[in-house]
Amino acid sequence: MSNGREEQAGTDIIAGDKPEEACGIFGVVAPGRDVSRLAFFSLFALQHRGQESAGIAVADNGYLTAIKDMGLVSQVFKEETLRSLSGQAAIGHVRYSTTGSTRWANAQPVCYDRHGQTLALGHNGNLVNTAEIREQMGALGARFTSTSDSELLAAMIANSPARDIRDAVAESIPRIRGAFSVVLLNQGTVVGFRDPWGIRPLCVGRLDDGNYALASESCGLDIIGAEFLQDIEPGQVAVITEGNLELIQAVEPAPRQGFCIFEYIYFARPDSVIHGKTVSATRIRMGEELAREYGVEADMVIPIPDTGTPAAIGFARASGIPYGEGLIKNRYIGRTFIQPDQSLRQHGIRVKLNPLAELIRGKSLVVVDDSIVRGNTTHKIVRMLFEAGAAEVHLRISSPPITHPCFYGIDTATSTELIAAEKSVAEIRRHVGATSLEYISLEGLQRAVDMPATRFCRACFTGNYPVEVPDELKMSKHRFEQVEQEAVG
Repeated sequence: MSNGREEQAGTDIIAGDKPEEACGIFGVVAPGRDVSRLAFFSLFALQHRGQESAGIAVADNGYLTAIKDMGLVSQVFKEETLRSLSGQAAIGHVRYSTTGSTRWANAQPVCYDRHGQTLALGHNGNLVNTAEIREQMGALGARFTSTSDSELLAAMIANSPARDIRDAVAESIPRIRGAFSVVLLNQGTVVGFRDPWGIRPLCVGRLDDGNYALASESCGLDIIGAEFLQDIEPGQVAVITEGNLELIQAVEPAPRQGFCIFEYIYFARPDSVIHGKTVSATRIRMGEELAREYGVEADMVIPIPDTGTPAAIGFARASGIPYGEGLIKNRYIGRTFIQPDQSLRQHGIRVKLNPLAELIRGKSLVVVDDSIVRGNTTHKIVRMLFEAGAAEVHLRISSPPITHPCFYGIDTATSTELIAAEKSVAEIRRHVGATSLEYISLEGLQRAVDMPATRFCRACFTGNYPVEVPDELKMSKHRFEQVEQEAVG
């Protein structure tokens, strides 16, 4: 895929080997509060869900102002910027692109005219009937300034003949297929809604002044002092006005639910609560299951930080092997556009991770991580551990092999990007250079999550997609750029 990662493959020393999430979203109505600041800090807590761009839209007595740009939340918004964003309601968005390229026009919130008023919208997920919606909206005279599917959502709701925003959203949802957790801002009202399959997360909380806020994860509520109330249910619409929360079941939940199980494995922050379960505790159970399924004699269990840490703790607890921190992460590196010189490139992954050679020298290690997507970074880490003196490196992965691409908001658009789609576990072990390699079983993962498999989308492991995916969607996340170029040509 040409999303910038391939273009930097030879030079980006912090390029990861993880699936990439789509977005984080937030919305609040709180007259008398500094709503842009609330949005800033919530997005700061949700930064792990997207690091390409950030944006905040604020409604102030009927006027809407939106500021968005490429970069991290702290890079886009400074103190003077937040002071200029006064109002009574706000929504916010952090983005990782899964439909549409990495450019300013695709940053969110998306703004669109609705009956002479401005509507702002932020979206987490991917639609699968984009071609159909684009054709319908084009026939109505809609014009698009971006190449993301999120602008299609805004155009559909904006072009609804319904005067009340509740009705416009409710009548639009049945026409949309795919993954969508959405917040929108219209005339001081914030509306949040989820698709009938419940693929992407969204929850609601109450501030101490009696007002309400929405966020992709509960950690986005915790940081602003909001009390977590509940997850927004699949097919449900949450309408927030001053001091009021209205929940409307716009469409019935789909018979087969499809919450992304990777939220528990990797995407969600460990301190978030989803379906009443703390993510960290679930990841610890994954490590325990992994130890029961694929135990090994070793001297120490170490994680690949940070996302492998809870599972490593669980593996150590269940196996009785001591836990240690054999890899130290540079927690300030973030994402950088500064390319290293040749000598730095040769150090590769050490810019991000550095081994504690004194601790691991001569030891047999169990190295726990949450997933392997492409395998290149894992190979570098294994080699680095051996170079630091490790006697054995036994890799244990707390997700099953990722064998199928995701079309619902994770940036794995083709099977050729997935090492487990092309190689057996034995072949992957040889590729990464580990002494041994084992993945948790799908059954073990389900035991750790402790909910029925029918609640989840597990298509990345099984190829069984809850929402049918048209062939044109499988082409590329840049399909709208292709359409745009053909139109110009």
